[in-house]
Amino acid sequence: MALIVQKYGGTSVGNPERIKNVARRVAEYRRRGDKVVVVVSAMSGVTDGLIKMAKEIMPLPSEREMDMLLATGEQTTIALTAIALHSLGVPAVSMTGAQAGIITDGVHTKAKIRNITPKKVHGFLDGGNVVIVAGFQGETPEGQITTLGRGGSDLTAIALAAALKADLCQIYTDVDGVYTADPRIVPTARKLPEVSYDEMLELASLGAKVMQSRSVEFAKKFGVVFEVRSSLNDNPGTIVKEETKNMEDVVIRGVALDKNQAKVTLVAVPDKPGVASRIFKALAEANINVDMIVQNISHGTGTPSTDLSFTVEKADLLKAEKVIASLKAEVGFSQSIATDKIGKLSIVGVGMRSHSGVAAKMFETLAREKVNIDMISTSEIKISVVIDLAKGEQAMRAVHTAFIG
Repeated sequence: MALIVQKYGGTSVGNPERIKNVARRVAEYRRRGDKVVVVVSAMSGVTDGLIKMAKEIMPLPSEREMDMLLATGEQTTIALTAIALHSLGVPAVSMTGAQAGIITDGVHTKAKIRNITPKKVHGFLDGGNVVIVAGFQGETPEGQITTLGRGGSDLTAIALAAALKADLCQIYTDVDGVYTADPRIVPTARKLPEVSYDEMLELASLGAKVMQSRSVEFAKKFGVVFEVRSSLNDNPGTIVKEETKNMEDVVIRGVALDKNQAKVTLVAVPDKPGVASRIFKALAEANINVDMIVQNISHGTGTPSTDLSFTVEKADLLKAEKVIASLKAEVGFSQSIATDKIGKLSIVGVGMRSHSGVAAKMFETLAREKVNIDMISTSEIKISVVIDLAKGEQAMRAVHTAFIG
């Protein structure tokens, strides 16, 4: 008998028939004698629909009220999943994130998990129930409902697996596992049998939609080995685990394209100490995550000035523009230019540590495709470039062919 945590994403529970399919799969594990905790997302499209309704009323709604609103999506799914299991004669109990003991900080819409006290979850499991937990949500010590950000159900599942000391953690989605690229964009993409935490972390943070990056970070920190697999078939998935020596034999593990980025450029920023600090401190205080940053060398006569560009998530662009506008008089830049017509194309692989010429090959490939590079960022195991969104998919296919085939 094993304790298993399973997470099902929005497409896996996208309609009543798929919820019944999830219930049948869970019931099979239960019949084998396993204890099962199920974490579910909102049904496919529900979260987007709730956000759209809120923004039709107000372009920048209160983040507290958005958490109250969005938390209802997962609560619908947990109840329907419990009902589906009841219909199969399987005892099941649904629980909100708060009821499951998930305590977060107070940052609405992007809360971090502080602690999990799964006493009630253990109690229901010991009583013979399947426990279905609402992903993506928790509550502060003061009782405020919070959400964990996009893809937060992955984090809920990994964190619960760690807190419960589960024997197995399975992340079910609508694809067979982790691929070398999005197979909907790159037809030649191949499924990976295994991938390291670091590679998965980079791929997740760079736009690969299989996993949320914070959940992979959590899994690495607490040593939670997990499998990404499809809820629509019984094919083996991809195991995500600690890096092993033979993983370095593969130079590039995957190619990712993030279409959810926006770029802000501040023109003629005074080039003097403390200016960049003031700008990025204000963005941080507004809970806006900045990704890539590029600053040009000083130019012109008189007071030295420079252009400063940075990227944020598209969802944060309006908020970022509002922060930047409030700084214009204080900082003294001439204008700000914002666009969400960009994509971030990245290659990832632990093998990059021991192989040279990777960057040159990537840039040569993009040059052949007549794709201009706006910004470049690197780490030990990844290279990312910001390019025109209209050429993103074309560039992704070309780079995948050049490195993987």
